[in-house]
Amino acid sequence: MELSEQIRQQFIEYIMLMVYDDQYIDRQEEKKILEEGIKRGLRVEDGLSIIRHVAAEKCLVIEREAEEHTKNIIRQYALNDGFIDHKEFENALAMFNDACKGKIPEPELKRRLKKMMLDNGWKAKEGGLFAGKWFSAI
Repeated sequence: MELSEQIRQQFIEYIMLMVYDDQYIDRQEEKKILEEGIKRGLRVEDGLSIIRHVAAEKCLVIEREAEEHTKNIIRQYALNDGFIDHKEFENALAMFNDACKGKIPEPELKRRLKKMMLDNGWKAKEGGLFAGKWFSAI
């Protein structure tokens, strides 16, 4: 099905309205945008494609993509030696913060990283002379 240029432009304008204040598309906003696209006759795949295109063009952050990118980084750290140490966690945290362009407070980013690790069964390497119980403290 061919997408009319008018529908496409209206959908882009709707996306821009949704991110007007913060240049950030969280999961709830993304779902709301996609629901609006469906009301306008778009398929979910078309809506996602347009969202990604607009985000790339306007340097917008899509929360889901930032989390997936960070999850891939954490996965690589876990594959190295079976654990994620404090330095690797902090590196992933910095990359997550960059991917989110600072839109999410650091304590929340840490909680999300910890949840990613727990959900995927990736273990933290705690202890040592200086590291302490950094993971448990989150």
